[in-house]
Amino acid sequence: MRALIVTAVAAEAESAAAGLTPHPDPVTPEPRALPGGYLITRRDLPGLAADVLVGGVGPAAAAAATATALALADYSLVVSAGIGGGFAPAAPPGSLVVADALVAADLGAETPEGFLPVQELGFGRSVHLPPAELAARAAEATGALLAPVLTVSTVTGTAARAAELSARHPLAGAEAMEGFGVAEAAAAHGLPVLEIRAVSNAVGPRDRAAWRIGEALDALTAGFRALGPVLVTWGERHEHR
Repeated sequence: MRALIVTAVAAEAESAAAGLTPHPDPVTPEPRALPGGYLITRRDLPGLAADVLVGGVGPAAAAAATATALALADYSLVVSAGIGGGFAPAAPPGSLVVADALVAADLGAETPEGFLPVQELGFGRSVHLPPAELAARAAEATGALLAPVLTVSTVTGTAARAAELSARHPLAGAEAMEGFGVAEAAAAHGLPVLEIRAVSNAVGPRDRAAWRIGEALDALTAGFRALGPVLVTWGERHEHR
């Protein structure tokens, strides 16, 4: 099985790759440049080849980089991964969230009656669903919360915005900036998608002093260490159907 793992920045890519490489080779593979990002290739788990892509911040950059990578190689699964904000109290800093839905939370229109998602305007979609069995097994193996992950173009920084998102998406576990873009590119290639987020801060008023980025990156590495065997098993069962 070959999986494409899409991250926004280098630190996330390195954390994911570390989890998939319990015994690193003495020589680190040379990153391969792509338009909008680069690939770090790891093939250290039997049955799993994982290409880790640094695709940039935001849904547009993530979609463009993912689409480029998918055009250059054959993959069985696309994984959006990185850190993000967690909705309290279900997803505190240092915890993991696996998406049971990848939601474009601000793709739509503002109206006097409130926000309308794009599909209610009569075009497009704002939700992608991962394979339910894979998402459930991934959450169980990593100890993650299984819940919707919201994709936003502007990170939440106020209590009012957090309350608005929670009211529209009461089951949401985390907020990030790339998952839906990755899912759009995967869907265009007919590929399933999974999203995993390590929580670095609470969704709400912006407080950089309270962020726990190092703790979240460590959690992401541990998550991928547990996720690798799940991907292998899932690939063996589904890849050749």
